[in-house]
Amino acid sequence: MWFEALSGLKVNLEKSELIPVGRVENVGELADEFGYKVGNLPSTYLGVPLGAPFKSISVWNGIEERFRKRLAMWKRQYISKGGRITLIRSTLANLPIYFMSIFHLPRVVWMRLEKIQKDFLWGGGALKQKPHLVRWPFVCEDKSKGGLGVKSLVVLNKALLGKWAWRFANEKKALWNQVIKRKYGEEIGEWRSYESREAYGVGVWKAINKVGQLVTTFFGFEVGDGKYVRFWKDK
Repeated sequence: MWFEALSGLKVNLEKSELIPVGRVENVGELADEFGYKVGNLPSTYLGVPLGAPFKSISVWNGIEERFRKRLAMWKRQYISKGGRITLIRSTLANLPIYFMSIFHLPRVVWMRLEKIQKDFLWGGGALKQKPHLVRWPFVCEDKSKGGLGVKSLVVLNKALLGKWAWRFANEKKALWNQVIKRKYGEEIGEWRSYESREAYGVGVWKAINKVGQLVTTFFGFEVGDGKYVRFWKDK
Protein backbone atom coordinates (compact mmCIF):
# COMPACT_ATOMS: atom_id res chain seq x y z
CA MET A 1 0.00 0.00 0.00
CA TRP A 2 1.09 3.58 -0.68
CA PHE A 3 0.84 4.53 2.99
CA GLU A 4 3.15 1.71 4.05
CA ALA A 5 5.58 2.39 1.20
CA LEU A 6 5.85 6.12 1.94
CA SER A 7 5.77 6.09 5.74
CA GLY A 8 7.46 2.79 6.53
CA LEU A 9 4.60 2.02 8.92
CA LYS A 10 2.36 -1.03 8.79
CA VAL A 11 -1.42 -0.72 8.77
CA ASN A 12 -3.18 -2.62 11.55
CA LEU A 13 -6.10 -4.22 9.70
CA GLU A 14 -7.85 -5.15 12.96
CA LYS A 15 -8.14 -1.48 13.92
CA SER A 16 -8.83 -0.10 10.44
CA GLU A 17 -12.24 0.58 8.92
CA LEU A 18 -13.46 1.82 5.56
CA ILE A 19 -16.17 4.39 6.31
CA PRO A 20 -18.27 5.49 3.32
CA VAL A 21 -19.55 9.06 3.18
CA GLY A 22 -22.86 9.19 1.38
CA ARG A 23 -23.95 6.35 -0.86
CA VAL A 24 -21.11 4.15 -2.11
CA GLU A 25 -22.25 1.25 -4.27
CA ASN A 26 -19.18 -0.98 -4.12
CA VAL A 27 -18.04 -0.29 -0.56
CA GLY A 28 -18.00 -4.03 0.24
CA GLU A 29 -15.72 -4.78 -2.68
CA LEU A 30 -13.37 -1.94 -1.74
CA ALA A 31 -13.21 -3.17 1.85
CA ASP A 32 -12.34 -6.68 0.68
CA GLU A 33 -9.67 -5.28 -1.63
CA PHE A 34 -7.93 -3.43 1.20
CA GLY A 35 -8.70 -6.03 3.85
CA TYR A 36 -10.62 -3.57 6.05
CA LYS A 37 -13.92 -3.82 7.84
CA VAL A 38 -16.81 -1.60 6.75
CA GLY A 39 -17.57 1.04 9.37
CA ASN A 40 -20.26 3.68 9.78
CA LEU A 41 -20.54 7.19 11.12
CA PRO A 42 -20.53 8.27 13.87
CA SER A 43 -17.19 6.71 14.77
CA THR A 44 -14.14 7.72 16.81
CA TYR A 45 -10.57 8.55 15.85
CA LEU A 46 -7.91 9.14 18.51
CA GLY A 47 -10.72 9.45 21.02
CA VAL A 48 -12.50 12.21 19.07
CA PRO A 49 -15.99 11.52 17.68
CA LEU A 50 -16.36 11.69 13.90
CA GLY A 51 -19.70 12.32 12.23
CA ALA A 52 -21.58 13.03 15.46
CA PRO A 53 -23.27 16.41 16.04
CA PHE A 54 -20.76 18.47 17.99
CA LYS A 55 -23.54 19.71 20.32
CA SER A 56 -24.69 16.17 21.07
CA ILE A 57 -24.69 15.43 24.78
CA SER A 58 -24.10 11.73 24.12
CA VAL A 59 -20.62 12.59 22.80
CA TRP A 60 -19.64 13.40 26.39
CA ASN A 61 -21.01 10.21 27.95
CA GLY A 62 -17.56 8.62 27.87
CA ILE A 63 -16.11 11.50 29.90
CA GLU A 64 -18.80 11.20 32.56
CA GLU A 65 -18.23 7.44 32.70
CA ARG A 66 -14.50 8.02 33.25
CA PHE A 67 -15.35 10.38 36.12
CA ARG A 68 -17.46 7.73 37.81
CA LYS A 69 -14.93 4.93 37.22
CA ARG A 70 -12.21 7.01 38.81
CA LEU A 71 -14.45 7.70 41.80
CA ALA A 72 -15.22 3.98 42.11
CA MET A 73 -11.51 3.42 42.74
CA TRP A 74 -11.46 6.06 45.48
CA LYS A 75 -14.67 5.31 47.35
CA ARG A 76 -13.14 2.22 49.00
CA GLN A 77 -10.54 4.42 50.65
CA TYR A 78 -10.85 6.90 53.46
CA ILE A 79 -9.78 10.22 51.98
CA SER A 80 -9.73 13.44 53.95
CA LYS A 81 -11.35 16.59 52.59
CA GLY A 82 -7.93 18.00 51.78
CA GLY A 83 -7.13 14.82 49.86
CA ARG A 84 -10.38 15.10 47.91
CA ILE A 85 -9.57 18.67 46.93
CA THR A 86 -6.16 17.54 45.69
CA LEU A 87 -7.70 14.69 43.66
CA ILE A 88 -10.28 17.03 42.11
CA ARG A 89 -7.60 19.54 41.13
CA SER A 90 -5.08 17.00 39.84
CA THR A 91 -7.31 14.34 38.31
CA LEU A 92 -11.03 15.02 37.88
CA ALA A 93 -10.62 18.54 36.50
CA ASN A 94 -8.08 17.27 33.95
CA LEU A 95 -9.99 14.24 32.60
CA PRO A 96 -12.06 16.18 30.03
CA ILE A 97 -9.27 18.55 28.90
CA TYR A 98 -8.70 16.79 25.55
CA PHE A 99 -12.37 17.10 24.60
CA MET A 100 -12.70 20.62 25.98
CA SER A 101 -9.77 21.81 23.87
CA ILE A 102 -11.82 21.01 20.74
CA PHE A 103 -15.52 21.08 21.60
CA HIS A 104 -17.76 23.59 23.32
CA LEU A 105 -18.91 22.11 26.64
CA PRO A 106 -22.74 21.97 26.69
CA ARG A 107 -24.41 23.42 29.77
CA VAL A 108 -26.08 20.12 30.69
CA VAL A 109 -22.73 18.31 30.59
CA TRP A 110 -20.74 20.76 32.69
CA MET A 111 -23.54 20.83 35.27
CA ARG A 112 -23.34 17.02 35.51
CA LEU A 113 -19.56 16.97 35.78
CA GLU A 114 -19.52 19.75 38.35
CA LYS A 115 -22.18 17.94 40.38
CA ILE A 116 -19.92 14.87 40.52
CA GLN A 117 -17.06 17.06 41.75
CA LYS A 118 -19.26 18.77 44.35
CA ASP A 119 -20.68 15.52 45.70
CA PHE A 120 -17.20 13.99 45.90
CA LEU A 121 -15.83 17.01 47.75
CA TRP A 122 -18.59 17.21 50.35
CA GLY A 123 -19.86 13.60 50.43
CA GLY A 124 -16.80 11.48 49.71
CA GLY A 125 -16.28 8.71 47.16
CA ALA A 126 -19.77 7.30 47.64
CA LEU A 127 -21.15 10.60 46.26
CA LYS A 128 -23.56 10.93 49.19
CA GLN A 129 -25.91 13.87 49.18
CA LYS A 130 -24.53 16.11 51.91
CA PRO A 131 -24.92 19.86 52.37
CA HIS A 132 -22.52 21.92 50.27
CA LEU A 133 -20.98 24.30 52.76
CA VAL A 134 -19.56 26.73 50.19
CA ARG A 135 -20.88 27.84 46.79
CA TRP A 136 -19.00 26.21 43.92
CA PRO A 137 -17.88 29.48 42.24
CA PHE A 138 -16.14 30.35 45.52
CA VAL A 139 -14.47 26.90 45.59
CA CYS A 140 -13.12 27.64 42.10
CA GLU A 141 -11.56 30.94 43.16
CA ASP A 142 -7.79 31.17 43.43
CA LYS A 143 -6.30 30.43 46.84
CA SER A 144 -5.03 34.00 47.06
CA LYS A 145 -8.69 35.12 46.97
CA GLY A 146 -9.82 32.64 49.61
CA GLY A 147 -10.92 29.85 47.26
CA LEU A 148 -9.67 26.28 46.95
CA GLY A 149 -8.08 26.62 43.51
CA VAL A 150 -10.34 24.09 41.77
CA LYS A 151 -10.59 24.68 38.03
CA SER A 152 -13.94 25.90 36.73
CA LEU A 153 -14.82 23.67 33.78
CA VAL A 154 -16.64 26.53 32.01
CA VAL A 155 -13.70 28.93 32.29
CA LEU A 156 -11.21 26.19 31.39
CA ASN A 157 -13.24 25.29 28.29
CA LYS A 158 -13.26 28.92 27.11
CA ALA A 159 -9.53 29.24 27.73
CA LEU A 160 -8.71 26.07 25.77
CA LEU A 161 -10.92 27.07 22.83
CA GLY A 162 -9.59 30.62 22.94
CA LYS A 163 -6.06 29.31 22.51
CA TRP A 164 -7.00 28.32 18.96
CA ALA A 165 -7.64 32.01 18.21
CA TRP A 166 -4.16 32.84 19.48
CA ARG A 167 -2.68 30.02 17.40
CA PHE A 168 -4.60 31.17 14.32
CA ALA A 169 -3.02 34.61 14.66
CA ASN A 170 0.49 33.21 15.17
CA GLU A 171 0.84 29.91 13.30
CA LYS A 172 0.42 31.33 9.80
CA LYS A 173 2.22 28.53 7.97
CA ALA A 174 0.55 25.60 9.74
CA LEU A 175 -1.47 23.32 7.47
CA TRP A 176 -4.60 23.55 9.61
CA ASN A 177 -4.34 27.35 9.48
CA GLN A 178 -4.18 27.30 5.68
CA VAL A 179 -7.25 25.03 5.54
CA ILE A 180 -9.28 27.34 7.80
CA LYS A 181 -8.28 30.44 5.82
CA ARG A 182 -9.16 28.78 2.52
CA LYS A 183 -12.54 27.63 3.82
CA TYR A 184 -13.66 30.74 5.72
CA GLY A 185 -11.29 33.54 4.68
CA GLU A 186 -9.62 35.87 7.18
CA GLU A 187 -10.27 39.37 8.42
CA ILE A 188 -7.97 42.27 7.55
CA GLY A 189 -5.10 42.16 9.99
CA GLU A 190 -5.02 38.35 9.88
CA TRP A 191 -6.13 38.07 13.50
CA ARG A 192 -9.01 35.67 12.93
CA SER A 193 -11.20 34.06 10.27
CA TYR A 194 -14.54 35.38 9.12
CA GLU A 195 -17.62 34.05 10.86
CA SER A 196 -19.16 31.05 9.15
CA ARG A 197 -22.70 31.40 7.80
CA GLU A 198 -23.03 27.82 6.63
CA ALA A 199 -25.46 25.42 8.27
CA TYR A 200 -23.54 22.13 8.16
CA GLY A 201 -20.03 20.92 8.86
CA VAL A 202 -18.82 24.12 10.52
CA GLY A 203 -20.04 23.80 14.10
CA VAL A 204 -16.71 23.11 15.77
CA TRP A 205 -14.86 26.08 14.23
CA LYS A 206 -17.91 28.34 14.64
CA ALA A 207 -17.86 27.68 18.40
CA ILE A 208 -14.09 28.24 18.54
CA ASN A 209 -14.36 31.48 16.57
CA LYS A 210 -17.10 32.75 18.88
CA VAL A 211 -14.94 32.21 21.97
CA GLY A 212 -11.98 33.63 20.05
CA GLN A 213 -13.70 37.01 19.98
CA LEU A 214 -13.07 37.22 23.73
CA VAL A 215 -9.36 36.66 23.11
CA THR A 216 -8.86 39.05 20.21
CA THR A 217 -10.14 41.97 22.29
CA PHE A 218 -6.87 41.70 24.22
CA PHE A 219 -4.69 41.65 21.11
CA GLY A 220 -2.55 44.71 20.41
CA PHE A 221 -0.36 46.09 17.68
CA GLU A 222 3.38 46.46 17.53
CA VAL A 223 4.95 49.21 15.45
CA GLY A 224 5.60 47.84 11.97
CA ASP A 225 5.30 48.89 8.34
CA GLY A 226 1.59 49.78 8.62
CA LYS A 227 0.53 47.17 6.08
CA TYR A 228 -2.31 45.82 8.19
CA VAL A 229 -3.38 49.02 9.97
CA ARG A 230 -6.97 50.17 9.27
CA PHE A 231 -6.76 53.86 10.13
CA TRP A 232 -10.51 54.53 10.44
CA LYS A 233 -11.55 51.27 12.12
CA ASP A 234 -8.76 50.19 14.47
CA LYS A 235 -9.09 51.10 18.12
